[in-house]
Amino acid sequence: MKPADVVRGARVSVIGAARSGLGVAALLKAKGADVFVSDHQAPEKLRASIRQLEAWGIPHETGGHSARVFECSLMVISPGVPSSAGVVRDALERGLRVVSELEVASWFCPARVIAVTGSNGKTTTTTLIGRMLADARRAHVVAGNIGTAFSSVVSDLHPDDLVVLEISSFQLDHSEDFRPWISVILNITEDHMDRYDHSMEQYAASKARVFMNQKQDDILIFDLDDPWTLETVRRHAACRTLGFSVRDRLSEGAFLEDGVLTTVIGTRRTGIVAPRELSIKGQHNVYNAMAATLAAQLAGVSAASIRATLKNFKGVEHRLELVRELDGVRYVNDSKATNVDSVWYALQAFDEPIILLLGGRDKGNDYGRLLDLVKRSVRHLVAIGESSSTVAAAFRGATDISVAGSMEEAVRLAHGVSRPGEIVLLSPACASFDWFENYEHRGRVFKELVLALPSSDRLQRKRTHGN
Repeated sequence: MKPADVVRGARVSVIGAARSGLGVAALLKAKGADVFVSDHQAPEKLRASIRQLEAWGIPHETGGHSARVFECSLMVISPGVPSSAGVVRDALERGLRVVSELEVASWFCPARVIAVTGSNGKTTTTTLIGRMLADARRAHVVAGNIGTAFSSVVSDLHPDDLVVLEISSFQLDHSEDFRPWISVILNITEDHMDRYDHSMEQYAASKARVFMNQKQDDILIFDLDDPWTLETVRRHAACRTLGFSVRDRLSEGAFLEDGVLTTVIGTRRTGIVAPRELSIKGQHNVYNAMAATLAAQLAGVSAASIRATLKNFKGVEHRLELVRELDGVRYVNDSKATNVDSVWYALQAFDEPIILLLGGRDKGNDYGRLLDLVKRSVRHLVAIGESSSTVAAAFRGATDISVAGSMEEAVRLAHGVSRPGEIVLLSPACASFDWFENYEHRGRVFKELVLALPSSDRLQRKRTHGN
């Protein structure tokens, strides 16, 4: 049965009234479904969503889930709703079909999809692919976990378009038939362990859903240097695969050859750019550039165009974003670093001593991987958020530590202990939901506080004394 036939006239409950929930509710209503939206959050936190649902004439409830959510043939859950949520468990026990917003959107998508997932680098790589397509004047849309719900854009797409999706493991949970033309797995490292029963096997299985329906004429691009990704692909992939590596030369894929990022696709070998010429720095961005380059080449973008994009792309907000330089100290916003591995890459990106702001809502993190790097690179650590005591305990003896009760206090402490030539780095390794709405909100607040810092007179005194 076609998706349109499944949806038309069906009673559908949508769980979650944020961005993805609103997008899929509007899509389903437009396709003829009888839609009901339910969210456990208090109504005062959902005022904008409630106004939108009322404007669309979609019935809804907030502050909890009533029995009405089970009066349906299909339940659609937003990414923020875990499989362990009571409403999801009850629906499955009742024999209801439960799918993700990603799954529903894919039913109505006429365009080919490039889907990017991984524990780290998703936003940068997705944005970079989108920029490569834009610079080549290729019709495309960038959506998914990156800001615009997939379900909000499918109705405006055409068969000749491309959709570049950033996809989290949460969006892949409860997908059934989702099948991208090109899938990308950047890496699979420890993240969201609280949501996956502290099991890397469960987490990797969720990531693998991005390629589980791909066929021989589809392509999977993946990180050959990442053990979990390599094992997952070897065990489960049935489609064509293209690896990328900074360690080994490959017969096909992306790699470094004589100091140049090089690709081989079929029989075509192409030298793209030297890593030192990339506008985004750090080894993790070499990996991201490799993945994006392969995807863009497969989409028909020329090597010359890709090369120009890589030399000019400035990165994304909240990912190693330079906020300002003040009194010889650089302040960097890495609020997107919501897991330990992402912080590991961030610390590797700087040679200068670092004042690190770390903490938030812990997701079952093991901070042990950071210990040696913190000893070597972090001169002072400011522990923040719900996990501040855990963070302070994990790094006791490795560096000087302060504990802040707010982001304002954290920025003030970091500013006070910083010295010219150092980096103040917000790279939290944790979710943001203790103090903030999301990581974007956390990053914006950090930037506002940094931009409000007054310049001290220490450099002026130094200049005066020098004269």
